[in-house]
Amino acid sequence: MNPRIPSIFLMLIIIGADTSTKEAALLYLEGQVVPVLPMLNLTLGFNRGVSFGLLSADGPAGWWGLVLLTFVVSMFVGWLWYRSRRPLERFAYAAILGGALGNLADRLPDGAVTDFIDLHAGGWHFPTFNLADVAISIGVVLLFVSSVFDLSSRRT
Repeated sequence: MNPRIPSIFLMLIIIGADTSTKEAALLYLEGQVVPVLPMLNLTLGFNRGVSFGLLSADGPAGWWGLVLLTFVVSMFVGWLWYRSRRPLERFAYAAILGGALGNLADRLPDGAVTDFIDLHAGGWHFPTFNLADVAISIGVVLLFVSSVFDLSSRRT
């Protein structure tokens, strides 16, 4: 069996879960804040920027710029995924790529990414995010862990 197949399934699961949860948020969260846990709400928001609202892009030029940036970064991560030989590293790249493609697909129609997860504590709210952002963040952590274990295995 091709060693890339499990990570392809991971990418597809991330894209599917991200797309379906964003659709559910659009259907059920309009104008609502739904408390889930003491520090977690579900609330609908839209991000016209990159991660957590950075580099907000209004207008056609900004939209094209973010779409192009996301596409180029996704192609680079896809190349790294394809070249990867270690399973944990491959899963890390797959998580990052699945999240990036989920957000790209969401951004294409109207220039905004749907966000709905609101973490908060003591009146402070982390920027609202979605499952694609979670997958990207977990992928980055796994990539770090993979590189640390790879470095430690080379030491004698």
